[in-house]
Amino acid sequence: MPDAKYDVVTIGAGGGAYPAALRVARSGRRVLLVDPHGALGGNCLAEGCVPSKAMVEVAAHGRRHARLTGDTAGIAYAHALAHKEAVQATRYAQHARELAAQSGVTLQRGMARFLDRHRLVVEDEAGSTIVEARHIIVASGADAFIPPLPGADLCLTSRDLFGRKPTLTERPASVIIIGGGTIGMETASLFAALGTSVTLLQRGSRMLAGMDANMVATLLTLLDPGIRLVYNAEVTAIERSNGGVRVRYSRGGAFVQEEAAVAIMAIGRRPVVPEGFGALGLAFDQRGIQVDATLRAGTSPIYACGDVNGRQPLFHVAVRESLVAGHNILAGDTPCDYMDYAAIPNTIFTMPAAAQVGLTDAGEASGVSLIESTYAFADDARAQICGETGGGLHLFFEEGSLRLRGGWVVGVDAAQLIGEIGVAVAAGLSAHELARFPDQHPMAAEGISHAARALL
Repeated sequence: MPDAKYDVVTIGAGGGAYPAALRVARSGRRVLLVDPHGALGGNCLAEGCVPSKAMVEVAAHGRRHARLTGDTAGIAYAHALAHKEAVQATRYAQHARELAAQSGVTLQRGMARFLDRHRLVVEDEAGSTIVEARHIIVASGADAFIPPLPGADLCLTSRDLFGRKPTLTERPASVIIIGGGTIGMETASLFAALGTSVTLLQRGSRMLAGMDANMVATLLTLLDPGIRLVYNAEVTAIERSNGGVRVRYSRGGAFVQEEAAVAIMAIGRRPVVPEGFGALGLAFDQRGIQVDATLRAGTSPIYACGDVNGRQPLFHVAVRESLVAGHNILAGDTPCDYMDYAAIPNTIFTMPAAAQVGLTDAGEASGVSLIESTYAFADDARAQICGETGGGLHLFFEEGSLRLRGGWVVGVDAAQLIGEIGVAVAAGLSAHELARFPDQHPMAAEGISHAARALL
């Protein structure tokens, strides 16, 4: 017999879990969250988006300060690290208060594995417990992928850089970053801004593959020129050297080796599918657990939210997915809420940042004829005030209706601007409606209505 019964058990306590847990508990249900960290926030708070962006923010402010004042003293790595630690501590305390304020929710530190579609074994320091649930939300996230390369264990990962107890506590003189995706590009930009010599090795011919090609091309022209980008580099081995590490790779038929103080593996993350899930008869593969628009796995009482389902590995996506799952659980598995991925903003927190949402250069392939309108930050008051006049924004409107279908931004305030553009895409606003809205001056958001007016 099970030791405990719950209405909902979540595997994980990050963005894919706790929004649903709190929502379901408010309706009087009994909820258990099982998480290896023993705290809300998941890997995003433990070693991902929050701590990494905290450090990026310190470095970005240092660069802006130097640009506007002429003070080139720079930012100490210890200052960036201390700010990261403070932000993490603040958010953990905030989450603890949220949890304490909601009755009906229990958080247990431990690992969970499936016995069947309603029962889990939860293992912690005290031993193991069998729990039974009417519904289970799998929100176990993803972990850094380490390829089977000789010496791959010599590389640092995001956990070593941004975790609560980071392995790297001093700024290295040089780094080699393996991987030109989001984590690789952001980390390269961070270290370059702090004064480290950076070489980034990308296996393919494009950085940020999957992002708008024109947006990426614009971003690359504005990155710190000290970042050395190497394309078509097939890494074959990592070794220790007198100065730190040596990375061997092939490129264009030639074999190359380079040395740096530190090597960082940033070639992506893989979903963490809980033990025992494979025996449940539900579909999953290396990309994650397969779910429908209600986040339900087949016709089971199991839902999968966040990175573990492989749809869009972003924290804000996980939060919305979690709420969709929670609403459908409360409705007794009768679909009442659905996940829409058509207007998800995605920002690359480089310096400058780049962000996109909706249909952009992929519009034609989707069978939608698009009209593009642009606004250059060289003419923008906010960009001029900040001394960051590179880049701009591009909006994509559906031909005929002039309904906004997507957009991208590179440059000043990109992460903030993409939110406003995303709301307009989700609401189906047209160029006429955007043109009538008086965005405040002097802010870069003025460029949205400016670009819309150019079509009228």
